[in-house]
This record gives sequence, structure tokens and C-alpha cells, in this order.
Amino acid sequence: MFKNAADFQKTVSRLKIDDKPNQVHEENLRREMLSAFEQTDRSPATNVAGLKTIRIKIMKAMNLRLAAAALIMIAALVGAHQFFKLDETSVVGEMEYIGIFEMGPEAPAMAPLQIELPKPMFVGTPQDMKVPNLEKPLGHPRRPFLAPVGTTNVALGKPVSSSDQEPIIGEIEMITDGDKEAADGSYVELGPMLQHVTIDLEAEHRIYAVVVWHYHKQARVYFDTIVQVADDPDFITDVRTVFNNDIDNSAGFGIGKDKHYSETNEGKLIDAKGVTGRHVRLYSAGNTSNDLNHYIEVEIYGIPVK
Repeated sequence: MFKNAADFQKTVSRLKIDDKPNQVHEENLRREMLSAFEQTDRSPATNVAGLKTIRIKIMKAMNLRLAAAALIMIAALVGAHQFFKLDETSVVGEMEYIGIFEMGPEAPAMAPLQIELPKPMFVGTPQDMKVPNLEKPLGHPRRPFLAPVGTTNVALGKPVSSSDQEPIIGEIEMITDGDKEAADGSYVELGPMLQHVTIDLEAEHRIYAVVVWHYHKQARVYFDTIVQVADDPDFITDVRTVFNNDIDNSAGFGIGKDKHYSETNEGKLIDAKGVTGRHVRLYSAGNTSNDLNHYIEVEIYGIPVK
């Protein structure tokens, strides 16, 4: 346990600094730290609980090098005495022999994505939805998602194509028209079985998040939800999968490890981790209410690749 701030600084001074930082690691660390700072902007009582949660989250989510760096930097800013007195377990042993890196000047500045949400159509999630590998509802609004400053919805108004060229309801272009409401006339209904839609960003982008609203008028779960990114418009070469909840490989892209989720007005935010590509394709294969496939809106948050 650190006795005081001076004791903490003494320990930090003994740590080795990695002078060859990895840009991807820097960006991930910066995102975690900014998220932590936002969560600690509360009352003192809330700060203590929040910091404990942050510390546990960082230690589990990052490798030890990133964890140590994050803990040190956050502690230095919010107060080492408060950060490290949260419980009886000290992290000195975890940090003393771990080299950390300093975030270089080339690391991008991060900010929360400004995602405008449609009005909610229902409250809560039905408890009798017998869907395997279903994630539990958060019970609170989704936390802000951090991305480099300048990240915007680059899908707005972009061309869309579909495996079902004649939708049952609506027009394919509605998927990127900016209308996210669940009212009649705001969604596209595609045929049964596995269907996909593809958005052409018309240039290569670095993609940080994909947000999809299938149909949030009721708490449905859509099956075989798969999101892929590629430069090839036919998705034959260099295809990267950023989300896959196909638990039985019925779509043929491998068994997915992501969870099924219930539709809400927040949509499903998928962390694309800065993957680069021009085309984004989304699959689905029916839902818990019927065998049809629906899309209200898809937003893709990225930055053009220079």
C-alpha cells in the first residue's frame, strides 16, 4: 500500500520506460484513460467506487504493460492517495517489473462520439426470451464511446446495396438516410433466411465504430448478425470481421464469439478498432419474432485514410 503521494512517485520513478510505443496500444490506452476521467467527474463518494471499477476493468482488459501505464497516469491525475487506498491489495508488485511507455505526441486526441438516439419505443427487456448466448441488459444508458477527434458518421447518404434487390417494405437507400425512428415508413424489410446489406463509403476509411438499428419497436433479437469490412466490393479478398454472433456457423463465416443482443433505441455499437476499408457489409438471418430481416439505420464512424 502506498503511504502517500511521495511514496507513490518514488515507486513510479523506479519503473523503466518503453521508448518505442505501439500506436495502437497508445490509442487504446488513451481511450480507457479518457473514459476513466469522465467517470470520475462526480461526487467524492462516487469517485471512490468508480475508481475501483476502473482499476479492475483496466487490469482485466489490457495486458500488464498497458494496465500499469493506465494506473499510474490515472492515479497521478486523480490523486494517488485516493486511487490506491481502495482496498487492501497493492499493485506495487504488478508494476515494479513492468516497463511502461509514454504516450507520444503523435497519439491522436480522443473524444466521445456524438450519437443522436431516436426516441425509445418500449421500456425494459422481456425476461422470457430464450435465446442462447444473450447478453444481459445494461440497465443504464450506454457509456460514451471514445474515438479520435474528427471521427464522424461517414455512412450518411452513402450508396447501399443488398442481397435482396426488391425489399418487401421500404427502399435500400433508407439505411443511410439519417432516420433512426422505429415508426412505420422508417425501416427496410428484407426477405427471410440469410440476407446482407453493403455500404460503400466511396473511399478507404479508418473505422472506429459501427452502429446498427435493425428494428427497435420491440425487444427483438436478430440472429447471425455479422459485420465485415473490406476494400473488395465482392468481399472475396482481405475481409475483416469485426462482429459475429453466429453461434453455430449457419452463415458459413465461422462460429462467432460475440453475444446476441436485444434491440433498443440505442442500437448496437460495435467497436471496429480502427480497421481500414471502403465497404462495410452486415448480415442477419431472421429474428425472434419472424424470419424476416430489417434495417432502420446503419452509422459508420470513421476518418478518411489520407
